[in-house]
Amino acid sequence: MDSHLPLCQAIAHRIITNSPKRITFAEYMDMVLYHPEYGYYASDAVKIGFRDGDFFTSASLGSDFGELLTKQFYQMWEILDQPISFNLVEMGAGQGILASHILNYAKQEYPDFFAAVKYIIVEKSQSLKQEQQQRLQDFAVDWCNLEEITPNSITGCFFSNELVDAFPVHQFILDGGELREIYVTVEQKPEEENSALPIFIEIMAEPSTPQLGEYFKLVGIDLSQNTYENGYRSEINLAALKWLGIVADCLQRGYVLTIDYGYPAHRYYHPRRDQGTLQCYYQHRHHDHPYINIGRQDITAHVDFTALSSWGERCGLKKVGWTQQGLFLMALGIGERLAALSFQQQPISQLLQRREGLHQLINPGGLGNFGVLVQSRGLTAQEASKPLLGLVVPE
Repeated sequence: MDSHLPLCQAIAHRIITNSPKRITFAEYMDMVLYHPEYGYYASDAVKIGFRDGDFFTSASLGSDFGELLTKQFYQMWEILDQPISFNLVEMGAGQGILASHILNYAKQEYPDFFAAVKYIIVEKSQSLKQEQQQRLQDFAVDWCNLEEITPNSITGCFFSNELVDAFPVHQFILDGGELREIYVTVEQKPEEENSALPIFIEIMAEPSTPQLGEYFKLVGIDLSQNTYENGYRSEINLAALKWLGIVADCLQRGYVLTIDYGYPAHRYYHPRRDQGTLQCYYQHRHHDHPYINIGRQDITAHVDFTALSSWGERCGLKKVGWTQQGLFLMALGIGERLAALSFQQQPISQLLQRREGLHQLINPGGLGNFGVLVQSRGLTAQEASKPLLGLVVPE
């Protein structure tokens, strides 16, 4: 296995110096992905791309995804009466590919809008930030942490694409009808056998916070029903709620656009989905073993869109709409782009590659099935009454 020894030792040290010698799975996942020196996203281990990466995103398939998003952002700017300064805040910008597509298209097609855009990237990974800065050096882009944005200061749109699925999740299991949390401990102390990788194992114990039980009231799920069998296991993404609360506090007027793979709560916590949604991605293969390839693979869990919507309401965000990415992009004109391929003079190999990319963006068995949640804050009644292009059901 391809685990990162210094990262494994750092996790083991955290465990054995913690009382009572265990950490939540959320803390384990946070260290694996975001340790400032050795974490998957903090190092050069992360590989994004259609051909050679551990995974690929919609932006990896060409510029169409970013260009169609730009069309939606332009309409948002129009609805808000074309403010002089319109903040586009991309949270988790990967390699900066999506940002480059958005900014290039805005500059080319919507010069007045482009002049108003203030592009901000929120990025935790220093290595990805450096790559973004290199790719976006021709544009005026600011980088910051989410906590550095002044409350009630943003007019525009906070948006993310495949961000929330990478937030650390708590794992739980039903044991004798009781909610128990999954913790991670270490089988052997690294100082006893310093050259060997620590072996991480799971144990069950009482929940680390009452928020885990309260979460199911938020999303309207009753785990006490006898349809949930003993040993039922899944995840809870408390980090997503904290993140959304900060975003809501920062947004004065505008929108929050969240694109990710996930389900409404009734599907996420369906009794038959009894092992949850946690997945690991390593060299374009996925599996469910988070204790191998430590620091070398991505770990994700699906997004509970009911939780984001319900928590958003508590934080002052109104739900504008929820749809699937395929429908969202069809409403923004991806169908016209596919039809136009027949009239373009390009080498056949390029046309076929672009057609494949466009089809993948709307494939109901893949990216097209991603959820798209739009929320708003501070809109007047007249502004809120104007339907967003991406949420208009294609005829």
